[in-house]
Amino acid sequence: GDYIPPTLLCDFGMEITNQDFSNLLQYIFMGIQRGSIYALAAMGFNIIYNSTGVINFAQGEFVVYGGLMMVSLTMTMNLPVPVAFFFTVLFVMLIGILMERLTINTVKSPTVLRLVIITIGVSIFLEGIAMVSWGKNSHVLRHFSSSETFEVFGAMILPQTLWIIGILVFIALGFILFFNYTMTGKCMRACSINRDAARLVGINDRKMVMISFALSAGIGAIAGIIITPIIQMDYGRGTMLAIKGFGAAVVGGLGNSVGAIFAGILIGIIEAFGAGYISSHYMDAIALFFMLIVLFVKPSGIFGSSEASKLKEF
Repeated sequence: GDYIPPTLLCDFGMEITNQDFSNLLQYIFMGIQRGSIYALAAMGFNIIYNSTGVINFAQGEFVVYGGLMMVSLTMTMNLPVPVAFFFTVLFVMLIGILMERLTINTVKSPTVLRLVIITIGVSIFLEGIAMVSWGKNSHVLRHFSSSETFEVFGAMILPQTLWIIGILVFIALGFILFFNYTMTGKCMRACSINRDAARLVGINDRKMVMISFALSAGIGAIAGIIITPIIQMDYGRGTMLAIKGFGAAVVGGLGNSVGAIFAGILIGIIEAFGAGYISSHYMDAIALFFMLIVLFVKPSGIFGSSEASKLKEF
């Protein structure tokens, strides 16, 4: 008299129970949720890389500062979420501008390796400031809407997941419009193609670099804000977020934001499957192993050209 769940018959002759299908769908949604954050971090990496040729390893700290500042403004100061969202993004963008003005901009005749080392140093400095300012505990942020899950074909989905996906789509569309239909965006694209030629036609390349750091920091802040209600945030998350974001940028093709979005979501789904079907203890290792496999097979990334090969100069 045991209950046997109905089955779904697949084209290739295997039987999958409804519960198996629900679990599969659950892992896909979880992967998209995590992968969207990696995609946003990867887009931040690409903005700065396209403008300077530098990998900014402080990108993960921008995500952390976004989450922690949002917690302070909403949970401590009780500001409305839209107001706190605006001031948080502005705050982190100012950090990005200060980072560029006080470190990158002051280096004379910089090499790529030197600038990368500077970004690592800034990352460590910002992590220390975050630890002193917010402590070592994890911080909780209220969900943007309801915290109650709803069911989709047996999978339980948080409304915050839809916020994450929606904001990623909104930012991606905003980037397309910004870089293709605004003068500033076109100037930044010109600097990414040929910085010397852009300078010769009157484009202030230093200003474009500063704007790229501001935009990168802003995207990182948004990523931190939208993920904190789900994972909670602490000062030490920046390093792993930077690694995953950098991995997504490279796997998608360094400098290619569309590829970064695809790769970020793909890495998130692989992580979710690894946690669900193997073990959550190996989740990070599985994702990193996948990145290595892709780079061994195609060093330029899935959608990349020869740009990613520049990493060999490091």
